[in-house]
Amino acid sequence: MSKAYLILENGQVFEGESFGYEKEVIAELVFSSSMTGYIELLTDPGYYGQMVVSTFPLSGNIGVIREDQEFDEVYISAYIVREYCEVPSNFRCEGDLRSFLIKNKVAALAGIDTRAIVKLIRDNGAMNAKISFNKEISEKELEEIRNYKVKDAVSVVSKREEKRYISDKEKTVVLYDMGERKSVIDMLTERFNVISVPYDSTAEYVLSLNPDGIIISDGPGDPRENSAAVEEIRKLIKADVPMFGLALGHQLIALANGFEIGKLKYGHIGSNQPVKDNASGRVYITAQNHGYFVTTDSVKDASIRFVNVNDGTCEGLVYDDGKVITVQFSIDFNEGPQNTSFLLDEFKDKM
Repeated sequence: MSKAYLILENGQVFEGESFGYEKEVIAELVFSSSMTGYIELLTDPGYYGQMVVSTFPLSGNIGVIREDQEFDEVYISAYIVREYCEVPSNFRCEGDLRSFLIKNKVAALAGIDTRAIVKLIRDNGAMNAKISFNKEISEKELEEIRNYKVKDAVSVVSKREEKRYISDKEKTVVLYDMGERKSVIDMLTERFNVISVPYDSTAEYVLSLNPDGIIISDGPGDPRENSAAVEEIRKLIKADVPMFGLALGHQLIALANGFEIGKLKYGHIGSNQPVKDNASGRVYITAQNHGYFVTTDSVKDASIRFVNVNDGTCEGLVYDDGKVITVQFSIDFNEGPQNTSFLLDEFKDKM
């Protein structure tokens, strides 16, 4: 393994060892607080344009399991851990983490002081960083790191063809693919016939499919980039078909209703995010992966049903017509909690 360096946009340098695909890469640096599910994390298209620091010290101990992958392609820019396991042990194991990263051309660092990095992000906010094999860096290179932005994320990860998952279910939903994961499809097909359409499908086409409901999926990037999709969603809202927004979908529906989006200091990333249901007073532990949020002050003609216990930000809305539900968290993560899946049953009842 080669010696490599993580260079932050503030000029701080952390030394480690490259154990993935050896390349230099610039990306947004974020951290995940999940203790399990690194396979799902690495294959989640929601990490497009980001390098993820794992707060759990060890990674790779169960190897790689194809069945647990959320996506065929791998869009994460880099993976950073304290220690990785070279010899995995699991009866489902189909390969080791290092080989998987090299095959998919993902840069990775081990031997890094991940605790120090996470404390920096918590204190200073999400920042950009570069993996380099040269410890010295010029001011011009630092400026390049600072200027990096995640762009066109949804258009890159959204599938380009329509897919149908039709069985004997009573209701049919159209799923806007903003970067859907396998676990989303698995959970939806337990309840509905599903027609998955590309992110840039028109409202007219979606309505021509005569859906009983419409779901806007999760996905990566800044929701404010997706102005064309927001305009189509605005048309769908007027069509009076029940809608459900998941994570990025929650933000896009908010934008279509004229609400505002802000950027979190360091994001909500991990499968242990506490969310309070204002309707019942119950707190749920949820899986999340987002850096943006719907600002509370901008919400009108809707009630805030869910709030984040840690910072009080909006985590879910019920619109006044009662036909639109949106949540900021995931209800389908294979490696995380699934006790909010009842919301899909509520959505079904609205049909």
